[in-house]
Formats: sequence, C-alpha cells, structure tokens
Amino acid sequence: MKFVKSLLATTLALAVAGTAHAAVSPDQAARLGITLTGVGAEKAGNADGSIPAYTGGLTTPPASFQKGSSMRPDPFEAEKPRVVITGKNAAQFADKLTVSTQELLKRFPSFRVDVYPTHRTVALPQRLLDNTAKNAVGTKSLEGGVALENALPGVPFPIPNDGNEAMWNHLLRYQGHAINTKFDSWNVDSSGHASLATSGNVYLEYPLYDPARTTAANESDIFFKTKFYYQGPARRAGEAILLQDAVNPLKQPRRAWQYLPGQRRVKLAPDIAYDTPNPGSAGGSTYDDSWVFAGAMDRFDFKLVGKKEMVVPYNTYKLNYHEKAADITTPNHINPDLARWELHRVWVVEATLKPGKRHIYNKRTFYLDEDSWIALASDEYDARGQLYRGAFAHMAYSYDVQAPNADNHMFYDFVSGSYTILGLYGPYGGIKYIEPLSKAQWAPESLAGTGIR
Repeated sequence: MKFVKSLLATTLALAVAGTAHAAVSPDQAARLGITLTGVGAEKAGNADGSIPAYTGGLTTPPASFQKGSSMRPDPFEAEKPRVVITGKNAAQFADKLTVSTQELLKRFPSFRVDVYPTHRTVALPQRLLDNTAKNAVGTKSLEGGVALENALPGVPFPIPNDGNEAMWNHLLRYQGHAINTKFDSWNVDSSGHASLATSGNVYLEYPLYDPARTTAANESDIFFKTKFYYQGPARRAGEAILLQDAVNPLKQPRRAWQYLPGQRRVKLAPDIAYDTPNPGSAGGSTYDDSWVFAGAMDRFDFKLVGKKEMVVPYNTYKLNYHEKAADITTPNHINPDLARWELHRVWVVEATLKPGKRHIYNKRTFYLDEDSWIALASDEYDARGQLYRGAFAHMAYSYDVQAPNADNHMFYDFVSGSYTILGLYGPYGGIKYIEPLSKAQWAPESLAGTGIR
C-alpha cells in the first residue's frame, strides 16, 4: 500500500512538472539590473567592442524630430557602414549571418549587407522593468510551455530556461499599448514585378500593457488583438478582419472574424491561424509568419540553442519611414541602399514540427533580439529539410514613446523566387500611438460598419 501511495505521489509530481515550469531562483533573478539589463540582456559589450555596453538606450529624440509627429527621423543618418558584405566576401562572415541572409548573398550579386555601427537603442518604461523583475521569479509556463500564468506587464521570462519561454518573450514583447497606421503590403515576383498585395488601415492593441493594469495575466486574458480594414487593391477593398489571442491558446484558441462586402455579414473565420496562407500578403506568408512569429506554439517543439552574435536588421529608420514604396520594392530583394544591418546578440531558438502535427514548415530557426525580445529574423525549412523561406523584421525604436516597433517585416520565398514586404507605413505618415479603442469598437459587429466597398 505504501508503495502504491508512493507511486501515485511520484506520478502526480511528474504530471504537475509536465504542465507547469517554475521560474528562476531569487539568486538568478538578482542579476537583473546588475550584470543583466532589466529585460535580461547582457549589460556588457562584446570582447572587441563591436557590440557596446548597454547604457540605458536612446532616451533623447534627435533634434530633427518634431514633437507629436509620427514620422521619426533617423538619429544615425550621418553614419557610414563599417563593413559591406557581398557574395564575394560572405564566407568571412558566415557564422554571423542567418541562413537566409547567406542564401540571398549567394543568389543575387546585387544584394549586399551594409553593417553599420551597433546602437543599443531600446529602453522600456520603468514600470515594465519593475514588473519584469517580479516575473523572473513569479511567472510560470503551463501546458508544456504553450501557455503561461502570473505574468505582470513586462517581459515574462527575462532569464529563459527553454525555447518556449524565449518565444513567449517575443509574443508578449512591448510595442506600446495601442497603435494605428495605414500601410501597404507588396509582393515582388521572380521577374521583379511589384504588385500591391493589400493596402489598408490597421489597429493593434496589447491589453496587458494598459498603464492602469497592475494585476497578472490569467489564462483567459487577451494579450493581443488587431483589426484590419482593407482598402486596396480593388478586389480586396471593403474587407475587414478582427482577431485576438489569449494567454492559454489551448483553452481559448485564437478567435477571428471576417467581413466580406459581397456577403454583407460578419462571420467567424476559424482558419486564421497556423500555416493558413495569409491573404494580407496575397499568400506570400502564413498567418503564424506574421511579425516573424505569431500565434500558438503547440505544433512545434522549441529548443533554446543559446545566444549568438549575429548581423541583423536594426534601427531601420531609413527603410521604415521611407515615403515611396517603389524605391523599396526592387527586383529580387529590397533596396540595399535603404537597409541597415547591425551586429547584435540574439537568442537562437530552433522549432521542430511535433510528430503527428501538420504544418508547411518542418523546422524553423528564430533569432530574438536580447534588448527587445523582438524576433528579428527566421529561417524556415520544408519537409525535405530544404530552405523554404526567410523572414526579417525591421525594428526601429520609437524614441518619443519608449517603444520598439517591427511592424514592417518581410519574407523571401526561395522556392518561387519572390518576396513579400508587409506593413510599409512610411508613405502614410508612420506609426501612430493612440488611445485604445472602445469595447464597442472591438466588437465583431464593428467590422460591418466600416468595411464598406
């Protein structure tokens, strides 16, 4: 009988351990603000000084910035590249380039990587840093890492123990409370022809980052919601989509609604998740490709490989706020004259498709910025293990509101030879930080009121 009781106790303990992962110890958490920054990045620079020490981020807008404007001038516009990487010298830098970057350099002589001086610009509001210190010892992951509990507004796992925790840091990354912008998304085919995928107006809201919120998230809380109103091209004009993601996607999966002018009604859209082709990119990416990765993690096993120095898009003001899309959407790849790359430390996470699960990608590698937890790049592989797609997020810190932003992101399809760039907001006045929409404006019925052809 004692043996049975012992066996039952052991089984129960293992079951609990399998569903909830403990946070780090107070001793580990004490490194935050000392050797680590408030979000868990290394404070120190690297050995040769090419990555500087963190000194608090960019807290003063450049003199050219007009207070209240949503167009943010490049604070580093006078800088010149330290290194220019092309196909001819790419082998020298291969260990610091994503697989997708290497493939672009190999395929296209016109592609180059201009590596500028590194600037660690990101600085989050103090209240979020204070909460992050509490999260380090209080937030726990559930359901095998697919969900979490007890996360205050801030980074949930500043000292991650596994890949799921690192990816949660990306999913709950701080980008402000509420955002609005008009945008264009473009597809450029293998012949170099650029066509408008979608044009529209988007609202993004991160409810957990309500400044008035002081409580931790529970599993039913919505952590992200967005609403798109498509205005072009003509075949898409009048369509609208609303979706929301909860902290526990197994108990409350993504909910989405769609309005189609021809049907004149709002309906549930159950397939707006995972590897369903995203019509917003005219099929050039999947729904969970959005922002490099978005949505539930239950179809992949996520392995935390570690931290690495990589050349990634960073402080991309010149690209993000450029006002003419035609200058960006050049054949084969975006215009390298407008791109900015820097050397940064990133967390590398490898995602492998779980047995019995379905997805067009069999493996994915993500590169998460240590200072913002934004996924800056990824490599995607098909079922044969061949490189299929590569993604890049163009992060530019909004120095006037203390919020990093990477809504401008893109995907290269190495099978079709095409690429897609989503969320070009420069032609429409940049990113606007707004008051959150009302409850009525987030109701599915609101889509029909505005989605008019």
